[in-house]
Amino acid sequence: MIVLRLREAGPAVQVRLDADEARRLAAAGVVDVRPGPAAGLWAVRAAKRVGAARIGNVELYIEPKVPIARLLFLAGYARDPKGWRDESVPLAEHAGLVPALAAALWRQADRALRQGLLQGYRTVDDTSPVLRGRLRESAQLNRRAGLPLPLEIRHDEYTVDIPENRILATAVDRMLRVPGVDAVSRRMLRHLAARLAGITRLRPGERVPQWHRTRLNERLVIALRLAELVLADCSIEAGRGGVLANAFLLDMWRVYEDFLSVALRAAIESTHGGAVVFQARHHLDDRRRLELRPDIVWLRGRAETGAVVDAKYKADTVREDAYQMLAYCVAYRLTRGHLVYAFGEPAQRRHFVPNAGIEIVCHSLDLTAEPSELLARIRVLAEEITRGGPAWTSALR
Repeated sequence: MIVLRLREAGPAVQVRLDADEARRLAAAGVVDVRPGPAAGLWAVRAAKRVGAARIGNVELYIEPKVPIARLLFLAGYARDPKGWRDESVPLAEHAGLVPALAAALWRQADRALRQGLLQGYRTVDDTSPVLRGRLRESAQLNRRAGLPLPLEIRHDEYTVDIPENRILATAVDRMLRVPGVDAVSRRMLRHLAARLAGITRLRPGERVPQWHRTRLNERLVIALRLAELVLADCSIEAGRGGVLANAFLLDMWRVYEDFLSVALRAAIESTHGGAVVFQARHHLDDRRRLELRPDIVWLRGRAETGAVVDAKYKADTVREDAYQMLAYCVAYRLTRGHLVYAFGEPAQRRHFVPNAGIEIVCHSLDLTAEPSELLARIRVLAEEITRGGPAWTSALR
C-alpha cells in the first residue's frame, strides 16, 4: 500500500507509481497527477479537497489549511446555524481530519445512545388478513379487486427504525470504510454498529431522510449533525471514470461557499429584511442563452435587486472573478458588486469600470479566526453589502 500525505494547496509530492496506479489516481479526480522528473516518478498535488481516500493501491490523506475544529464549524454552521453555534463538539488531539471526525462521531453517538435507542412512530404500508390501522382503498381495488382478503392496510408502528437512528447507523458504517480511522475509534464504531444492528441502513445514493429537532431527540442532535456531515461527503464511489474509492472528502470551496451564503443570509435578513437567494438563475442576453448563477443575491422586494455577491475561496483569479462580477452587475442593473475571498487580501480591493459606471468591491475573510470573530466580520460585511450602490439610472441603461 502506498501512503501519500498532502496538504491542501501545498507543494506537490514526488511518488513512484506504475502507469496503472497513476491513471487510477488521476481518474478519481481527487488530486492533480502529473509526470515527474524521471520515469516512474509522478508529481501529486492536492487542490481544494481535504480528507482521506483509498484509491486502488494508494491511500491519500489531505489536511486542510484551516484548523480541524474550524473546518467542522464552517461545515456544521451551513447545515444548522443556530444549533451548531450553540453546541460545542469537543475534539481530542488527533493527527488529522478523519481521526478527529471519527472520534467526535463515536463519542457523541455513544453519549446520545446511553439511554437506549430512540423510538418513534413510523407509517407502514402492509398486506394483512386482518384490518389494522386504515384500509388503503386504492391499493385494495387495484391489487385485490373482488377479493375480501388479504387487506392492503396502513398503520403506525412504534419502532427504533426511525430516520434519526437510520442516519446514525449509516454514518457509523460508512465511517468504518474510510482509511485513517485510528484503532480506538474503529473499535468504538464497530461497537456502535452492533448496537444499531436492527436499524435499516440507507442505500448508496439514497437521500438522507429529514428529521426535525424536538424535545425527544434533543440528546441526538450533535451526533446527527456530525452523521449528516459524514453522509454528505463520505462515499464508497468518490471517484470518476468508474474508479472505486473509499473516501471522506470535503470540497473546501463548497464548504466556504455554503458557510458564507448561510451566514450572510442570517445577517442580512435579520437586520435589513428582504430575501437572500442562493444560486439564482439569470441571463445576460436577450435570448436567454448566456446563463448566470451568482452565489448570493439580496432582493429588497419582489422585483428590486439590492446586491449581488460571489464567494471565492482563492484570490489568485481576481481578473477572471472581476469579469464575472461585471456580467452579474450588468444583468442585474447594479452599480456595485461584491467578491468575498477566503484567506488574505486580494491584490486590489476595488475595481471601477468607468464606461459602465460599475464598481467591483473585493472583501476577505480570515477563516482561521474564532467563530465569534468570524461571525462578527460577517455582520460587518452584511452592512457593507447592503449599503451597496443604487440601481442603474435611466442614463446608464
